Order: sequence, then structure tokens, then C-alpha cells
Amino acid sequence: MEIKSITVFCGATSGRLPEFEEAAYQLGRDIAEGGYELVYGGGSAGMMGAVANGTVDYGGKVTGVIPQFLVDRELAHQRLHKLEIVETMHERKALMNDLGDAIISLPGGAGTLEEFFEMYTWGQIGLHEKPLGLINTRNYFDPLLTMFDKMISEEYLEEKYMKQLFIGENLSTLIDQFKDFEPVEVRTYKDLQKGHRS
Repeated sequence: MEIKSITVFCGATSGRLPEFEEAAYQLGRDIAEGGYELVYGGGSAGMMGAVANGTVDYGGKVTGVIPQFLVDRELAHQRLHKLEIVETMHERKALMNDLGDAIISLPGGAGTLEEFFEMYTWGQIGLHEKPLGLINTRNYFDPLLTMFDKMISEEYLEEKYMKQLFIGENLSTLIDQFKDFEPVEVRTYKDLQKGHRS
């Protein structure tokens, strides 16, 4: 698949260890040097600021998407090529999904995980056909992957939906995996009901 723009979900805090913010900056740099456009949440602080700075510093294009109430708190990044201002967090996620050809999440807190899971769920039910990546700095997402195994073993998640999710330490490892991505066939509720009756 052809990828021109990459949506990155991440938070406005940097985390406890410097490696996390360094990984965000490196992701931004790799996006620029790979000739991709960055789409992200428009903020200037924490992981968001780092990934945007990495892209801008190395000559890449950046589109930020941010709700007006966060602009009012002076959290918007001032060095972006384009800043899309929306009204709600829901509009923010929808537009970020629309603008990106692939989606990557960096280590983060509840907000970042909520964004990741919404994008994962949208792929699961057919609202998009895009690969999802996790930058697994310092094995941050290992507990989440264990939880996915638990969901599969308890039959709350079909294993085939893991084919939309890729894990890597940096952009190059994810891009190599994204190239082989094929959208997963979406099952209907009726299919699921038949499965339980069989």
C-alpha cells in the first residue's frame, strides 16, 4: 500500500524517562526524512511537541489537529505548516484518521490508549482500512499485548484482527510491515451469532 501521510497519536506529557521523548522526536525525524507528512494532535508539549519538532526540524510537513478549547489554553504548536482547529475531541480523532494513510501510537497515558483503541476498533468494524503501529520503546506496550492475548483466549477478540496491528521500535521497522498489510475481512453481527450457534 502507498503511504504518504502518517497519523501519530501521543500525549502532552513526556513520561518518566528521557528515552520516551527521544523516541518521539526520532519518529518525527524519520517521518520527515522518509518523505512522509505527519498528522498529529497539534500540541506543543510532551510527546506531541517532540514528534512535531522532529518532523519540522528536518524539513518535513506537519498538520496539527486540535480542539479550540486547547488552543485557548495556549497549547497549540506554533511551527506547523497547517493547524486544523475543530470543536470536539471526537472531531479531532475523526479528522486525524481521515488525513493519515497509516496510524502510529507512541507510549502514553489513558488518552493515548483511548485514541489507539478507537482506531483499532474502527479498523475491526470496517470504518477504515489502515495499518496500525505501536512504537514499543522500552517494551512499554508489552502488557497491552499480553491483554490482547487474554482477549483472544477468552474469545472476546478474533485473532485475525491482530493482523491490522504491527509492533516496532522505530518507523523503518513499521513501514516494512505496513507494506504487506491487507485489510481484514469484517464479520457481521449475524456471522458472530451463527458462530455461537454452531
